[in-house]
Amino acid sequence: MSVSAIVMMVLGMVIIWGGLIASIVYAKVSK
Repeated sequence: MSVSAIVMMVLGMVIIWGGLIASIVYAKVSK
């Protein structure tokens, strides 16, 4: 596996987890 492929996988996971955490925090703050 090439380095660029690993970097893309890590970036994808960070974006997905960042979106999940942001949505949870937003739900708590908006209430």
